[in-house]
Amino acid sequence: MASMSTTAAPAPPSLHPLSPLNGDEIKAARQIVYDSGRATVANEALRFAYVGLGDPPKDVVRAVDRGEPAVVDRQVRMVLLQGPEADVVEATVSVTRGEVVRWEAVEDVRPPLQMEEAYAAQLALQECAEWNAALDRRGIADRSLVQVDPWPAGTFGLDHEKGRRITKCIPYLRASADDNGYARPIEGLLGIVDMGRGEVLEVLDYGTVPIPPTSGSYYPEHNGPLRTDLKPLVITQPEGPSFVVEGNLVRWQKWSLRVGMDPLEGLVLSTIGYEDGGRVRPIVYRASVSEMVVPYGHPSPMHHWKSAFDAGEWGLGRMANSLTLGCDCLGEIHYFDDVFADERCKPRTKGNAICMHEEDYSILWKHNDMMSGRSEVRRSRRLVISSIATVGNYEYGFYWYFYLDGTMQLEVKLTGIMSTMAVEGDDPGEHARMVAPGLAAPFHQHLFNVRLDVEVDGADNAVFEVDAVPSPPGEGNPVGSAFGVAATLLDTELAARRDVDPGRSRTWRIVNRSRRNGLGQPTAYKLLPGATPTLLAGPESSIGRRAAFAAHNLWVTPFHPDERRAAGDYPNQHAGGAGLPAWTARDRSVVDTDIVLWHSFGITHVPRPEDWPVMPVESTGFTLIPFGFFDRNPALDVPPSAEHCDG
Repeated sequence: MASMSTTAAPAPPSLHPLSPLNGDEIKAARQIVYDSGRATVANEALRFAYVGLGDPPKDVVRAVDRGEPAVVDRQVRMVLLQGPEADVVEATVSVTRGEVVRWEAVEDVRPPLQMEEAYAAQLALQECAEWNAALDRRGIADRSLVQVDPWPAGTFGLDHEKGRRITKCIPYLRASADDNGYARPIEGLLGIVDMGRGEVLEVLDYGTVPIPPTSGSYYPEHNGPLRTDLKPLVITQPEGPSFVVEGNLVRWQKWSLRVGMDPLEGLVLSTIGYEDGGRVRPIVYRASVSEMVVPYGHPSPMHHWKSAFDAGEWGLGRMANSLTLGCDCLGEIHYFDDVFADERCKPRTKGNAICMHEEDYSILWKHNDMMSGRSEVRRSRRLVISSIATVGNYEYGFYWYFYLDGTMQLEVKLTGIMSTMAVEGDDPGEHARMVAPGLAAPFHQHLFNVRLDVEVDGADNAVFEVDAVPSPPGEGNPVGSAFGVAATLLDTELAARRDVDPGRSRTWRIVNRSRRNGLGQPTAYKLLPGATPTLLAGPESSIGRRAAFAAHNLWVTPFHPDERRAAGDYPNQHAGGAGLPAWTARDRSVVDTDIVLWHSFGITHVPRPEDWPVMPVESTGFTLIPFGFFDRNPALDVPPSAEHCDG
């Protein structure tokens, strides 16, 4: 569609193409949409389900980073709601030129759940006679203590799903306003609400179960006496941290990268490179959590439908916390605020949304020479860039680590409160575990997919699957202990649908075959997987179709700017098959071209009593390690510690 001229609102020319949107740009984008006259409803009735930075062309970003003149067109991507139906408008607005450059209606899709509508769904249930009658049957008189959690509803062929944006609402009973409601599920009661219209569609009552009797408080005043033998742990850097921050550009110990926040993906890192020999060598152009899903494995009608896409249906950036010094982050901290658009496209600021600091990380390398008696050791430290999102009952901490030797890592830390169910007696069956008297937690998974737009030493890369394999017995293996490695080029998208194999120490090597190190080897990084379960639900199940990205640990695609989300742009109530399954079915070549790695990993959670009432952190993630990227150990130039001594 041709662009349409409206009120000009030029962005400041000093902004880098990857600088986060600022408040003036958000306001300008809203006004450009209003002035365009394209909406079918009054301006004040428009809702903005998504507002994010439009991806600038890579060649423009690279030109700017090289200091070359380039035209920077700051664009804003939007998803708009014009009514209660299951339709959206995708719009792109240039705030540099002051015009709408794309306006396209998309039918029969659902955006992420909207906060205003989730609240309206709760209010609708409060006024519903059938809902209140079910509460009366359970002897619940004080409605102010009923906590209602709206959940994404999934897709199961129900009449309610057709043409509507719906939510399924699960109730809990709090003993007081600040109580942990998840300790007292109101089992058997479920409300289905049309979110767009605020209309209760159905109240399902599967029968009463006694409310669990015990509190689930995790507050200090209810869990004493508290320990008294933890001595203060003080982290100081008298000369300040070693990083330098310019806008959203970070430089630290030869690393350089840009930091941002997307409403759905959360923490985003861009143009990650490492300085070597006076130039910054690119490694990853963009890294983000493209999607995550939490499927539940309980067959009862209260729980079998639960499968939240916490990125695509809620939004990891929208749910990001404001972090607190000494609690969420410790040390000499630099914070990044997040300027975001609310559902009316008005700018809001979330302070301290991203935390950055350095931390000691034991030894980097060491050797004690037995002949000379000389010992050399270097301390390791890492740069930590983190964000924490609260999505309903769970918290997810995303921690990107950068090390002195060119290694980078993502650790996802899971904590918060499990989704629970009330049980009569002490037998929850084979799909859940008791965590307190009368209270069980269903088995479930937390499955993440990270999108790695790689550029190892340049844009054109290829991927090899590398397995350790035993050598065949015989003359070349006289005592039967020899083994080697088998490297297989993943040449097309279908060939690159791969899974981990711990027995073969499987890794994936991202190679630039046009660049060579000092030994004549192609430069590369290897992807070292961590905890990597795949989706346990069957491929023909509703969640198996919608979360097919989690069926494999690795996918590789050629870069395409519209392929951003592993489950597609609209997983909410989607029939399935979108995203990676659809793209890779074309079986495009992924050899020596601009490629994207999609890595799925996570945790299968079999609950334990120690996870209640709040779960200690459990971690998952992966590591990217230089493999022939350098000619030798790149951390030989790290100086000894001040207290270093020989002998």
